[in-house]
Order: sequence, then structure tokens, then C-alpha cells
Amino acid sequence: MQQVIFELCAETIDACLAAREGGAHRIELCSGLSEGGITPSHGLILDAVERSGLPVHVLVRPRGGDFVYSASEVDVMRRDILHAKELGAAGAVFGMLRPDGRVDVEGARALVELARPLEVTFHRAFDTTPSLPQALEDVIATGADRLLTSGGQPDVVAGAAALAELVRLAGDRIDIAVGGGLRLQNGASVARATRAKHFHGSLRRRVKGPDSAAVSAGESLSMGPQYVVDADDVRTLVRCLETA
Repeated sequence: MQQVIFELCAETIDACLAAREGGAHRIELCSGLSEGGITPSHGLILDAVERSGLPVHVLVRPRGGDFVYSASEVDVMRRDILHAKELGAAGAVFGMLRPDGRVDVEGARALVELARPLEVTFHRAFDTTPSLPQALEDVIATGADRLLTSGGQPDVVAGAAALAELVRLAGDRIDIAVGGGLRLQNGASVARATRAKHFHGSLRRRVKGPDSAAVSAGESLSMGPQYVVDADDVRTLVRCLETA
């Protein structure tokens, strides 16, 4: 059985509690997963820190879309990092790119330094860069502790070979966290293929909405899909990763 770290990507307090109950080791807290994740609210951060009992790493992303930020957006990110520190977060998660698509080493390094002593993860902005080996060196140069990646592919299954190479190239210089499409069905095979020690996933299940008859009768109105996280799913995936 290998020692692994599983981080649940959570956007609700119930998901945070499921992470604790299911044996996750860490939480990445965000809102708006349908947009790829944005910075969560004050109340959600505070509740997650106070109630989950797990290290909470807060996503710092002021908007959806690309990862090239204006000076004003960087100011917002700085304030959000300081705010997360004040609320007791254990880590910050962010990524910044230059207009040419490469990692913004200087900009990200400044945010890493601001975030200390929190742990820092550079997120999947990395996967959109033109050269993953060069981007890996750039992320290491920012001083980040961890890199979250799907190997430059839409999901970790398609990116498994690239992930294995990134794990090899990184060595002990930075932790490679495998995330993006990690599921109960593929967790063990991805762990074996990549030989990674850090994993990341949301494990969300979509809640069935009201039927059309109920909606037309005015009994309920859904403004979009809802998702839940089951502690048993977290527990099962952690076991799969540990025994792979």
C-alpha cells in the first residue's frame, strides 16, 4: 500500500464534510466549478476551515476564461490571498500565464511570496501552455510547492503518459498532483500508470432535478444542475489509490 494524498475539490460545505468523513487528506475549495472554478466566498472559506477539520486550500481565480490577468485582476488576487490567510486557510491555489501562453514566472512568484507561509499549488493553467517540460521548469521557478495537472490533456486518462513523464522530470523538486477527470472507475489505473503520490478530484454526482410536471405546476424551479459528494465515494477512491 503506497502513501498517497487525495485532495477533494469542493464547492459546498457538504462536500467538505464528505471529504472529512471519507478520509480525504486535503480540500481545494472553490466556487463555480461549471466555469472551471473561481474564488469562493468569505462564508464558505470560514465554514470549511472551521468545520471540515482538514487543510483547506483556497482557489484564487477572479473570473472564468483564460489565465492572462490585468493589473487590476492581480490586485484582486492579492487581496483574496491575504483574506484566505486571515481566515485560516492552509494553502492557496492559482496560476498565471503570459500573453504568449507561457507561465508568468515573475507574476506567480510574487503571489507565492505573498501567500507564505501557506502552501501554494499552481493549477491547471499549466495544461494550456505550449511546452509542458518548459512550463514545469517555470512553475518550479515560481517557488510553488505543487503542480496540479492532467498532463496537458482534457482528462487524466488521456494525459497518463505525459503525467508519468512529468512525475519523472519533477523528481523531488515539486509535487505533481494528478487531477482532471479522476473517477472511481479510473483511479487505480491512473495511479499505476503515473506513479504519482498526489491526486485531486471532485467526485460530484448530479442530483436529479424536478420533473417537468412539477415545474409546470409551480412546485419547484431549478436554475441549473445540482451536485453532491458522497463520503463513500471519497473513501472508495482513497482506497483504490492506496492499493493501486
